[in-house]
Amino acid sequence: MPAPHNTFKARLASGESQIGLWLALGDANSAELASKLGFDWLLIDGEHGPNGLRDILDQLRAIGQDSHPVVRTKDDDRATIKQMLDIGAQTILIPMIESVEQAREAVRSMLYPPHGVRGVGAALARASGYGSIGDYLHTANDEVCLLLQVENMAGIEALDGILALEGVDGVFVGPADLAADMGFRGKPGDDEVQAVVRDALKRILASDKAAGILTSDQTLVEGYRDMGVQFLAVGSDVGVLSTGLRALSEKY
Repeated sequence: MPAPHNTFKARLASGESQIGLWLALGDANSAELASKLGFDWLLIDGEHGPNGLRDILDQLRAIGQDSHPVVRTKDDDRATIKQMLDIGAQTILIPMIESVEQAREAVRSMLYPPHGVRGVGAALARASGYGSIGDYLHTANDEVCLLLQVENMAGIEALDGILALEGVDGVFVGPADLAADMGFRGKPGDDEVQAVVRDALKRILASDKAAGILTSDQTLVEGYRDMGVQFLAVGSDVGVLSTGLRALSEKY
């Protein structure tokens, strides 16, 4: 029996656009709720969300097969990436990629030898059904999906080299950190920032990689959809809850 088929990865490769939501509350109940609402993918945020290993494991179980879970790690630490893969995450987003060498090492962290350096402990792991997926070691490399986050000018300058790497499935542009790095902290929608964002997205779309971004600005959402961005997050659990509760409070 092979590793589970990664439908998210397959749809990215076909050029199909998929709509997602950011999960930053660190709660399995809210993750389960979001999984029932029709989003193609849900991002479990291990960088800024209050998520430890078991919190992420609980959310993976809560989401199940109802949506595709993507896990953002806190950084490019090889041991963390290994743990996320072993607990069953097949798609990983790694933040703050600033160089081709850093991206190359991220690829190696995702893959079993001889193509990478992922530790071989799958017989003990949820990813292999605790050893019940007999062909997991020989098929897992084909089903893992690596997304790299470019979110400062160093990353933008390295983008073409990153796009040339085999083993990178998609590149996500991070407008908030990019804006801060450009001197527009808190203003990711600024025209100067958006010019850099759109140029980066166009370069990604022109490559064989998928392009991704997060925004809750509905005007920007429509613009990115028109560009053909393949994995587009249109909000967060924190933002949606806060907006809904504020509107209810103000009304009454």
